[in-house]
Amino acid sequence: MAIQLNHTIVAARDKTASAAFLTDLLGLPAASPFGPFMAVQVDNDVTLDYMDSDGEIIPQHYAFLISEEEFDTIFGRITERGLAYWADPQKAKPGEINHADGGRGVYFDDPDGHKLEILTRPYGSGN
Repeated sequence: MAIQLNHTIVAARDKTASAAFLTDLLGLPAASPFGPFMAVQVDNDVTLDYMDSDGEIIPQHYAFLISEEEFDTIFGRITERGLAYWADPQKAKPGEINHADGGRGVYFDDPDGHKLEILTRPYGSGN
């Protein structure tokens, strides 16, 4: 059996709102309740399981590999909503798109401060 990531838990102040933020922005099906979680299913059979947290939320990083066409659509939603975005995870290049490996990518924050990223080419894969 090949080892595959199956799911990860994402801490949130409001699991329903945070899951909806992600599904709306990425154009994914609505999250499904599963025990104490709101599960967001992505296309490679991994779920991001949002769970309410009363404590401090330590920001994590979640990167989504998408097509060029999906980038146009999702980036359009980011700009339509007036979300801040960066070309880099250090936030040193605000309002820019990176073109690493001949693709496009941007970083942006979710409502809980998690660092989300969309990219069209895996790092190290190209030009």
